[in-house]
Amino acid sequence: MSAPLVSAVIPTRNRQDLVVRAVRSALSQSYSNVEIVVVIDGPDAATQSALAAIADNRLRFVVLDASAGGGEARNVGVAHSHGDWIAFLDDDDEWLPEKIERQMRVASSSAARLPLVCSQVVARNPTAEFVWPENPPRAPYSEYLLVRSRLGYGEGLMQTSTLLAKRDLLERVPFQKGLRKHQDWDWILRCVELAGVEVLYVPEPLAVWNLDDGRERASRGDAWMASWDWIKSSRERVTPKAYSAFIATHVAPQAASQNAWSAFLPTARELFQPGSPRPRDLMMFAGAWFFPTRFRDVLRRFVHTRSASRVQSIENSSVS
Repeated sequence: MSAPLVSAVIPTRNRQDLVVRAVRSALSQSYSNVEIVVVIDGPDAATQSALAAIADNRLRFVVLDASAGGGEARNVGVAHSHGDWIAFLDDDDEWLPEKIERQMRVASSSAARLPLVCSQVVARNPTAEFVWPENPPRAPYSEYLLVRSRLGYGEGLMQTSTLLAKRDLLERVPFQKGLRKHQDWDWILRCVELAGVEVLYVPEPLAVWNLDDGRERASRGDAWMASWDWIKSSRERVTPKAYSAFIATHVAPQAASQNAWSAFLPTARELFQPGSPRPRDLMMFAGAWFFPTRFRDVLRRFVHTRSASRVQSIENSSVS
């Protein structure tokens, strides 16, 4: 075929119903020259059986002897793929039918040596849908991804299931092995440091990001320490503003929800050095510690509901 082969890499474990849905969305692409490589992150007979029942020679799966984590599972998927291009799909997400076709059209029109393509996404929870990001990607990318102007999400986003890149980029910049959280941000920030990388953006939703599937998330327990360790290790890749914003909106809320008051003074110090906080970062930091989690959740839902209403209003206006 004249169209380059695109490899879809899907890491999964113990979520056979979800991964089958993801695989079927990849097999249903209007861009037909695709292969799907599912990496089962540790022994999982049920998922193997569910995937083996899909009769399509474009699908292959690899089973790891032991769980290696999402980042390393993606690296294994890249190593077992054959495509000139690699696209990532999380097992609980879905691609819309023209996702790869639209992105390959944009990529092929670029003169960039190492294009990194993303798009908008439909962010879906049980009660509402949102179209994110609201703003297109821009440099500095650490501020685009990490700095917020409000409590809710959706302003800046390069969601994993929208990413498409040349194989050369993945071979030069693999995902960081052993990283518990923020694997996508970490990879993106290391990619954009590389000469020849250009971020390309399709301003329409091409995937569905399912926000609430009932799974256990890494935001529990001591995961605030994983977030703090990550931002400290990424200090050279983020601006002082992004550093402070991340502590205020990620580290502090997670630590406060675990009543980890021993983190209050150390994280407060790092807001100012090496960080450079805005007034709203200080307010978010204080709110994380001194307002109940339930209150903040209600406020966040209110912000998201207003955003969803605004999106629906815009859609209705365009139809009329």
